[in-house]
Amino acid sequence: MSKMKKSEFRPNEYVVYPAHGVGQIVSIEEQEIAGLKLELFVISFEKEKMTLRVPTNKAVTVGMRSLSSPELVNKALATLKGKARVKRAMWSRRAQEYEQKINSGDLLAIAEVVRDLHRSDDQREQSYSERQLYEAALERLTREVAAVVGGDEAIAQKQVNDMLVSRAA
Repeated sequence: MSKMKKSEFRPNEYVVYPAHGVGQIVSIEEQEIAGLKLELFVISFEKEKMTLRVPTNKAVTVGMRSLSSPELVNKALATLKGKARVKRAMWSRRAQEYEQKINSGDLLAIAEVVRDLHRSDDQREQSYSERQLYEAALERLTREVAAVVGGDEAIAQKQVNDMLVSRAA
């Protein structure tokens, strides 16, 4: 079983870890933990200056996945053009839903959060927690777009902003 999972991800490949976003597999190493030999993916998240070790046999179970296809990225960017869907539920409930969507690692769900929380200049100011969720979702989205397109994060940021501004126009 471990052999099958191992071939799915390779060193130097970019992957999406649901709770942290886009990271790069630096290596696959073996470690002995509590008397058991474990094979681990060593994933580096440059921006956060963080290294994560994920057992190879648990990678898929925890939701680790390859980068989205260019088609899915285009779908996510198209989602940004849609009309914001804000439910009338209490903020704490909506915030919880947004948090779940962001941590799901699903690019379309993250794009929905960005779309729903985006404010144009003429709209009311965001609360602190709203802004935090928006920025977290925006960062996850732009990082994956940049990784898929193979470009710079600044270029991806501009692409995302252009989509959000074109919606408002």
